[in-house]
Parts: sequence; C-alpha cells; structure tokens
Amino acid sequence: MPIGNFNVIVEREDCSASLWRNRAYDRLKLHLAKEFCELPYMSYPAEAPNYIPKDQFIRYLDNYIERFNIRPKYHTEVKSCTYDQDKQCWFTLAHDMATSVDVRYTSRFLVVASGENSAENIPTIHGLNGFAGETIHSSRYKSGTAYSRKKVLVVGCGNSGMEIAYDLASHGANTTIVVRSPVHVVTKEIIRCGMTLVQYMPMNTVDDLLVRMSNSVFGDLSRHGIVRPEIGPLLLKAKTGRSAVIDVGTIGLIKKGTIKVVGNISTIKGNIVEFDGRKASTFDAIVFATGYKSTANTWLKNGESMLNGDGLPKKEFPNHWKGANGLYCAGLAKRGLAGIAMDSRNIANDILSSLH
Repeated sequence: MPIGNFNVIVEREDCSASLWRNRAYDRLKLHLAKEFCELPYMSYPAEAPNYIPKDQFIRYLDNYIERFNIRPKYHTEVKSCTYDQDKQCWFTLAHDMATSVDVRYTSRFLVVASGENSAENIPTIHGLNGFAGETIHSSRYKSGTAYSRKKVLVVGCGNSGMEIAYDLASHGANTTIVVRSPVHVVTKEIIRCGMTLVQYMPMNTVDDLLVRMSNSVFGDLSRHGIVRPEIGPLLLKAKTGRSAVIDVGTIGLIKKGTIKVVGNISTIKGNIVEFDGRKASTFDAIVFATGYKSTANTWLKNGESMLNGDGLPKKEFPNHWKGANGLYCAGLAKRGLAGIAMDSRNIANDILSSLH
C-alpha cells in the first residue's frame, strides 16, 4: 500500500511464506520446473535442481526478501479497507497483534496479495461432524509416519491429494483416495515440455501432444477410476485454474491396488464412510486435500470492481489484476509463481505510469 513515496506491506502471520513454512508437507517440491517458478529480477542459483524442494524454495524467498530489502510488518491483521470517493484514497484499518494497537493507513493504491490459499476449504459432508476418527486438512499434514497401519481416506485428487496418498501408502498406511471429477495426469517432464512449447505453438496443438504422451506413459486410467477431462491440460488450466496432476508414483500404486480409488462420499456414520454406489468402508483418519479459499472479501469493503463473491478476480487472466480507484490484486489468478511475477510487473508498471 503506497503511502506518499513509500510502500507498506502488512502480513497477518509472524513470518513470510507461512503456507510453505508451516502448512506444507515434508516431501513437497515445486511441481513445475524452476524456470516457471521465479519472481522478478532474481533467478535460482545455477546449481539448483530443476524441481525445487520445500526448504530450498523457502531459502529462495528469504534471499529475495533480503536482496530487495523487503520489510513486511508482521503480526498485523487487516480489519478493513475502504475507499473514500471524496478524498480519493484508501483507508485501511489494521491491528498490530504484538502490541494490541490498531493502526490506520491512508494510501492512493491498494494491492490485494492475501492469496488464494487464505483459509482451509473443507466440503460439507453429511455426518462429518460425527466421524469417530481423526480429520485434518492437508495444510496440517506433515508426513505419513504417524499413520502407519491405519486406514486413511484422502479426499481430493489434485497434486496435494495424490502426493499425500503416495506418502501415506509409502509409510504403510492402508490408503484410499476420493476421485470426484475428471483429472489430467502427467509427468513433470511432460508438463515442462508443454509449458515450453506453448510459447511457440498453439495451445490446442500442444495439448494434443501432451495427452498423447500421457496416454503413452500411463495408459487408460478409466478402469482405475480416473477419467481425463474433455479439454486438454493447458487449456483447462487457462480456463478454470485447475492444474494437471503431476505424478510422483501414485498412479503406479493405484494400478497395483496399493492405493484404492473411490467415488464421491454420500454420508459418514461413526467411522464408516459410505460412497456413491453404496460402497462403504471404515477409516481411522480422513485427510482433506480439498484446497483453500480467498478471504479478501471479509476485509475489502469496496472491491466490487475487481473481485467476485468468492474473493477472486472477476476478469479472466491475464486482465484480472486491476480494479478501479488504484485497486490491484496479485496472486489470485491460480497461475502460481509465474502468474504472481506477471501480476507484480503489471501492477508496478501501472502505478509508475500513473505517478508521472
């Protein structure tokens, strides 16, 4: 939030990259190659692996903060942001949690960068509150070590769900995963190839190639309960923000029967989970890899020009980042680090041009 010739970054948590530091499982790596996951003006070290591990990614962010002398005001929670038409500025009320003091900011520009992953999203399931076992969101899952020999259900078949299922099975858990909708499954190198080729070729042509390559690697997965979407992986990402699943070994375990695939949950009774088709099984734990939701609408009071009712951009990528009256958003377009980098450049250039 620029104030005069200065800018202020307020952060609710007590550190940067809190999602990666505190709410990511141990084995996590960036699912995309490093060249697609860089912030502006600083590349990874040349010796860095193609797919950056969690700890190394956190170091990259720490080095970025240090290099550009970024000094967020941590433990500061925004209560409200309101635009004053008469004074043509944003009024932000924040609370310093360390001192219990309210802080007020006045700014010409406001950048919403609170992220798509602000709050856990757990679906409403009949009987869930009465489940007799443990239920956790993927943000609190660290390792399958604690679940050895237990029956665990993973809900969600995105990258997190598939990788958590693999981790659980690798640690000796009796693992089942809920696959509720069509999903593309690819390898890291297939998606890397696609993201490189799409810079030079039509997206439909590249998608065609990616699907053929994936079919060659994995075969027909429909008999294992996994069906491909009708549109290709890159177009699906562009239209909906839904990523292809990058396989880490999960598909091999599904084919072996080590990980079981089930359909949608219909109800839960005690420790018994019933699925569509009247199938049922008992479980000791349920891990919800069902994503997150934006909380921007809870504090942004005049964001109608930019955000919808879910706190996400109204306009489609790449024209999503700008609202009215000096309002911007970064990192809300479901495009990962590459999207955040693009948003950052667009916002900085737009603010700079309006100051001249």
